[in-house]
Amino acid sequence: MWQAWTIGVLGVWLFIAAFLPFSPMGVLWDDLVVGVIVAITGFAIIKSKSWQGWTAGLLGIWLMIAAFMPSLQAHAGNLWNGIIVGILLMVAGFGALARKEQHAASHTG
Repeated sequence: MWQAWTIGVLGVWLFIAAFLPFSPMGVLWDDLVVGVIVAITGFAIIKSKSWQGWTAGLLGIWLMIAAFMPSLQAHAGNLWNGIIVGILLMVAGFGALARKEQHAASHTG
Protein backbone atom coordinates (compact mmCIF):
# COMPACT_ATOMS: atom_id res chain seq x y z
CA MET A 1 0.00 0.00 0.00
CA TRP A 2 2.93 2.36 0.61
CA GLN A 3 3.69 2.24 -3.11
CA ALA A 4 0.34 3.78 -4.00
CA TRP A 5 0.78 6.70 -1.63
CA THR A 6 4.40 7.20 -2.67
CA ILE A 7 3.47 7.32 -6.35
CA GLY A 8 0.55 9.68 -5.68
CA VAL A 9 2.69 12.07 -3.65
CA LEU A 10 5.46 12.01 -6.27
CA GLY A 11 2.87 12.92 -8.90
CA VAL A 12 1.73 15.88 -6.83
CA TRP A 13 5.40 16.90 -6.37
CA LEU A 14 6.01 16.80 -10.13
CA PHE A 15 2.98 19.00 -10.69
CA ILE A 16 4.28 21.51 -8.14
CA ALA A 17 7.87 21.30 -9.46
CA ALA A 18 6.66 22.33 -12.90
CA PHE A 19 5.97 25.81 -11.53
CA LEU A 20 9.34 26.34 -9.86
CA PRO A 21 11.09 29.35 -11.37
CA PHE A 22 14.13 27.44 -12.66
CA SER A 23 12.17 25.19 -15.02
CA PRO A 24 12.27 25.85 -18.77
CA MET A 25 9.06 25.51 -20.78
CA GLY A 26 9.80 21.91 -21.84
CA VAL A 27 10.24 20.81 -18.24
CA LEU A 28 7.08 22.66 -17.26
CA TRP A 29 4.94 20.64 -19.68
CA ASP A 30 6.80 17.38 -19.05
CA ASP A 31 6.37 17.70 -15.28
CA LEU A 32 2.73 18.82 -15.58
CA VAL A 33 1.67 15.95 -17.84
CA VAL A 34 3.71 13.26 -16.08
CA GLY A 35 2.76 14.64 -12.65
CA VAL A 36 -0.98 14.49 -13.33
CA ILE A 37 -0.77 10.99 -14.81
CA VAL A 38 1.42 9.74 -11.95
CA ALA A 39 -0.79 11.26 -9.24
CA ILE A 40 -3.94 9.71 -10.71
CA THR A 41 -2.13 6.41 -11.25
CA GLY A 42 -0.72 6.31 -7.73
CA PHE A 43 -3.94 7.02 -5.94
CA ALA A 44 -5.77 4.54 -8.21
CA ILE A 45 -3.33 1.72 -7.29
CA ILE A 46 -5.13 1.52 -4.00
CA LYS A 47 -7.71 -0.50 -5.95
CA SER A 48 -4.90 -2.96 -6.90
CA LYS A 49 -4.97 -2.83 -10.68
CA SER A 50 -1.73 -3.84 -12.38
CA TRP A 51 -1.75 -1.21 -15.15
CA GLN A 52 -1.11 1.53 -12.60
CA GLY A 53 2.12 -0.10 -11.45
CA TRP A 54 3.32 -0.45 -15.03
CA THR A 55 2.37 3.15 -15.77
CA ALA A 56 4.23 4.52 -12.75
CA GLY A 57 7.30 2.38 -13.42
CA LEU A 58 7.49 3.31 -17.09
CA LEU A 59 6.95 7.01 -16.35
CA GLY A 60 9.81 6.75 -13.85
CA ILE A 61 12.02 5.45 -16.65
CA TRP A 62 10.83 8.32 -18.87
CA LEU A 63 11.70 10.90 -16.21
CA MET A 64 15.21 9.50 -15.95
CA ILE A 65 15.66 9.62 -19.74
CA ALA A 66 14.15 13.11 -19.98
CA ALA A 67 16.53 14.35 -17.27
CA PHE A 68 19.41 13.90 -19.73
CA MET A 69 17.74 15.58 -22.72
CA PRO A 70 19.62 18.80 -23.42
CA SER A 71 16.46 20.73 -24.30
CA LEU A 72 14.98 19.95 -20.87
CA GLN A 73 18.04 20.82 -18.82
CA ALA A 74 18.07 24.29 -17.36
CA HIS A 75 19.73 23.66 -14.02
CA ALA A 76 21.23 20.77 -12.09
CA GLY A 77 18.02 20.80 -10.04
CA ASN A 78 16.02 19.65 -13.07
CA LEU A 79 18.47 16.82 -13.70
CA TRP A 80 18.44 15.58 -10.11
CA ASN A 81 14.69 15.99 -9.75
CA GLY A 82 14.14 13.79 -12.80
CA ILE A 83 16.65 11.18 -11.65
CA ILE A 84 15.48 10.96 -8.03
CA VAL A 85 11.75 11.05 -8.75
CA GLY A 86 12.26 8.63 -11.66
CA ILE A 87 14.04 6.10 -9.44
CA LEU A 88 11.42 6.41 -6.71
CA LEU A 89 8.61 5.94 -9.25
CA MET A 90 10.28 2.86 -10.71
CA VAL A 91 10.77 1.30 -7.28
CA ALA A 92 7.23 2.08 -6.13
CA GLY A 93 5.53 1.24 -9.45
CA PHE A 94 7.29 -2.03 -10.12
CA GLY A 95 7.20 -2.80 -6.38
CA ALA A 96 3.42 -2.50 -6.47
CA LEU A 97 3.37 -5.07 -9.29
CA ALA A 98 5.50 -7.48 -7.28
CA ARG A 99 3.27 -7.01 -4.24
CA LYS A 100 0.18 -7.73 -6.33
CA GLU A 101 1.73 -10.90 -7.81
CA GLN A 102 2.75 -12.14 -4.34
CA HIS A 103 -0.75 -11.41 -3.05
CA ALA A 104 -2.35 -13.30 -5.97
CA ALA A 105 0.02 -16.27 -5.55
CA SER A 106 -0.75 -16.57 -1.84
CA HIS A 107 -4.49 -16.73 -2.55
CA THR A 108 -4.25 -19.34 -5.31
CA GLY A 109 -1.94 -21.74 -3.43
